[in-house]
Amino acid sequence: MNKIWLIIKREYSTRVKNKTFLLTTFLAPLGIVVFGGALGLIMSSESDEKKEILVIDQSNLLDGEVNATDNLTFTFTKNDLAASIEAYKEGTNDGVLEILPINDPTSSKYVVDFHSDEQLALDESSRLEKSISKKVRNYKLRELNISEELLSNLDTDISIQPNMVKSDKKVSSMTSLVGAALGGVVGYAMFFIILIYGMQVMRSVMEEKISRIVEVIISSVKPFQLMMGKVIGVGLVGLTQITIWLLLSILLFTIGSTFFGMDATSMAAPNLDPELQAQAEAAFSNKEKLGQVFTELSQLNWWKIIPLTLFYFFAGYFAYASLFAAVGSAVGEDINEANSLTMPIMMPLVFAVYIGFKAVESPNSTVAVWGSMIPLLSSIVMPSRLPMDPPMWQIAVSMISLIAFVIFFTWLAGRIYRVGILMYGKKASFKELAKWIFYKG
Repeated sequence: MNKIWLIIKREYSTRVKNKTFLLTTFLAPLGIVVFGGALGLIMSSESDEKKEILVIDQSNLLDGEVNATDNLTFTFTKNDLAASIEAYKEGTNDGVLEILPINDPTSSKYVVDFHSDEQLALDESSRLEKSISKKVRNYKLRELNISEELLSNLDTDISIQPNMVKSDKKVSSMTSLVGAALGGVVGYAMFFIILIYGMQVMRSVMEEKISRIVEVIISSVKPFQLMMGKVIGVGLVGLTQITIWLLLSILLFTIGSTFFGMDATSMAAPNLDPELQAQAEAAFSNKEKLGQVFTELSQLNWWKIIPLTLFYFFAGYFAYASLFAAVGSAVGEDINEANSLTMPIMMPLVFAVYIGFKAVESPNSTVAVWGSMIPLLSSIVMPSRLPMDPPMWQIAVSMISLIAFVIFFTWLAGRIYRVGILMYGKKASFKELAKWIFYKG
């Protein structure tokens, strides 16, 4: 046991003190925030090309005003289409927008002609269509004698409010949405964490075998002790990283709940322009929704979710990492051999991710329930279901079966590892690995 502890200590300290580990652990959350902000900024950015558009409004539909983008300038003209196009050819404008009369107010289609050799950008075209659509809508309301108030009363916001019958648990219409989002994030994170740290174990074994350092190490410890030390040591590195990320998440959650918990009414100015007031109310409404999300997160049973998530991480990681270690020991000097041997290990992981997507969408479906209780799949599928509070008997069956398979796979990997770690010059096949399992010696 002392030898295993020494190997664990070496694997853990070597990786935790590595600059790459420190950078990824503390800068990864910041990088995600910066990446999200940069992506949002890019997606919200508009074209910087300025264009001047002539507008021929034959039906006076736009009332001399078009609201589209800051990059488009609209100039209304009384000239006919031929004169306006001639002006375009001379380079005095960048296009001619022709608004034709509406002959049938009940028609559901209306075409606006844009005369130019250069097409509008997608965002410019979309915003222009929306702006004209509002004008057409107002025109139809006037022509058909329909009041705006009557029309708005026809729109009804429907939300299903769940009410628990056998339980005192408080739920709202956003409970399922928040639980599904959290389950998806947790399940996807489990996939990447198990894959990344399992591959680290395999690379570590391969490097020591190829460099023949393992021959020196094996003289002092048994192969199974070396494998267990590597698996546990790298697993503790992963646990350390996850713990730091959880603490940072709690910190961000606290800051976010404090910010979104502010009283919106105290921030509103008393004498705002009506249009600005409406925009402010819409912004506060979004803030209230975000505040409700934080409220739903705070009401989840974290004392159940966090320990079980850690259990599934360790159990799933231990099963997969043992198999990755066995593959690493079987690979010779050609590292490319690992690709074919890791395929059977990767398939259950990828399959579990897709079942996890189904579990997020429908947590009590047959596929999700069975997927959360089948070993090698449950380490990803069950954490995806935990925010939706699955029955305890399903969790118990899942944990017991996963523990049994972890013991089995550890034994299986150990049998392969003890032979493969000192095997050189022979390409390992699945048939050869099967012989190593039952090899006596």
